[in-house]
Amino acid sequence: MAKPVEITDSNFETEVIGSDTPVLIDFWAEWCGPCKVIAPVVEEIAGEYEGKIKVGKLDVDTNQQVALKYGIRGIPTLLIFKSGQVVDQIVGAVPKPHLTARLDKVL
Repeated sequence: MAKPVEITDSNFETEVIGSDTPVLIDFWAEWCGPCKVIAPVVEEIAGEYEGKIKVGKLDVDTNQQVALKYGIRGIPTLLIFKSGQVVDQIVGAVPKPHLTARLDKVL
């Protein structure tokens, strides 16, 4: 089963902007309670959408350049990229059906 890819400032361009498939990025931090709530949902989606969507996690404490570039002010924030562009943004620990509905619109 697919696991989320670790996204960093250094691999962001290759893993996200250059991806042939849509990418869901979970912007999170170790100290963030709501991030821990949504983490299992993100893991499930990585497995369920394997081959259709790439799922990644970006720790905002250790990768601040990307977080700043995309104006991430609160976490968890989930960005959906398609063809290198942000096509959707979800803020907060949302229920899985809400997240999958947003992903299905992108596919």
